[in-house]
Amino acid sequence: MNNEYLIGMLDSLRRGELSVDDVMQKLRLLPFQDIGCAQIDHHRHLRQGMPEMIFGEGKTAEQIVAIIAAMSDKGSNVLVTRLDTVKVEEVLKVFPSAIYHKDARCLTLEQEQPLMRGKGIILVVSAGTSDIPVAAEAVLTARFLGNQVEHIYDVGVAGIHRLLARNEQLNSASVIIVVAGMEGALPSVVGGLVDKPVIAVPTSVGYGASFGGIAALLGMLSSCASGVTVVNIDNGFGAACAASLINRV
Repeated sequence: MNNEYLIGMLDSLRRGELSVDDVMQKLRLLPFQDIGCAQIDHHRHLRQGMPEMIFGEGKTAEQIVAIIAAMSDKGSNVLVTRLDTVKVEEVLKVFPSAIYHKDARCLTLEQEQPLMRGKGIILVVSAGTSDIPVAAEAVLTARFLGNQVEHIYDVGVAGIHRLLARNEQLNSASVIIVVAGMEGALPSVVGGLVDKPVIAVPTSVGYGASFGGIAALLGMLSSCASGVTVVNIDNGFGAACAASLINRV
């Protein structure tokens, strides 16, 4: 339930199109709904300006279907992250209008066009092609939350001229999300080139001594570039949520 849904319902009450009992019936599940396997936070959009979203990893297909049903029944758009191809087949049987975004490993069910709330462009930059799944999750999430999003892929420090050639695009963004594995150097480079907030996302991409993203995480936390903040390993979703709040009108 978002602001527009609530305002429309109250307008219908004012015009006499809905009764007080009708409105009370619609509001009775605020602020949350207990469906057994989950407590659906329908009030989150009103509190935070962004809806509850579903982390698909670790949930069964049946649980995901039940949560989607409860959210979509209240008119909410739905985003499910970290959804594997086995589970998505079961979900699409129940919600055939949903869309699976394979590169981002996410599913969306949009009942209305997301309201554009961003004041500028969120730019997602990835160091390597192997980082694209995390970067694509950030792109999709930021768009789902009503932002204009652009991306630049495979511009890591091993060929820094590829990044420098996109300097105009870097400086046109309001917020930049930088996704990198290996040694995680790219956010420091970007942070030294622009006067924008930079959100660094370490990925688990890399050889043994990268320790599943720990090396990139520590490198980003130790960045000498001011204005670089860091989210958890592989957390493109969290980076997009933070960028959306920064970019919001």
